Amino acid sequence: MDQTTIQNLREEYSASTLSEKEVTKNPIKQFEKWFKQALETNAEEANAMTLATATTDGRPSARIVLLKGFDERGFVFYTNYLSRKGREMAKNPLATLLFFWPSLERQVRIEGTVEKVSREESEKYFYTRPKGSQVGAVVSPQSQEIEGRDILEKKWADLEKVYADEDVPKPAHWGGYVVKPTLIEFWQGRPSRLHDRIVYKKADKTNWKIVRLAP
Repeated sequence: MDQTTIQNLREEYSASTLSEKEVTKNPIKQFEKWFKQALETNAEEANAMTLATATTDGRPSARIVLLKGFDERGFVFYTNYLSRKGREMAKNPLATLLFFWPSLERQVRIEGTVEKVSREESEKYFYTRPKGSQVGAVVSPQSQEIEGRDILEKKWADLEKVYADEDVPKPAHWGGYVVKPTLIEFWQGRPSRLHDRIVYKKADKTNWKIVRLAP
């Protein structure tokens, strides 16, 4: 591929602005405002977020997961505790989340510590999922090497029959995490790459310091 084609890919952002005066004092409220706008404008996969984790020796990895809730505690998602991300967070409970809503020319970056949510909270969410997804959580040894897809499909079909008329028990290795933020950055695209970057830094248990970063 001609490299100049890639080099010339660019968008001029001009959809909106962001200033220290217009943001709320609480970053969770500011996120709620932006998230609602993403939903209202039908932003594709508005709750999709990049989750970045790292090993204890600093080797990073990232993947897309889905936000399933947020409140003053932080941002919640669910996964297999034995997956690569689960193993990394068990040893290094720090993570970064990144939302990107291209239609709004916005990003939100969240840094924080990670904790498991309660078993009760995980079970409550587990039983809101489609039954096929519940069975999938039981079947898949996430992040482990397998010989082929047919192994998963056969096991899934067998267990679907087993649980056809009864509840699927939530696997002990599956549940939720909450990323408890220590820093949240709101990024608004602007013309000439002079983007607006407003950052909330945790000052204490209840207060946040708001600063602007150069783009």
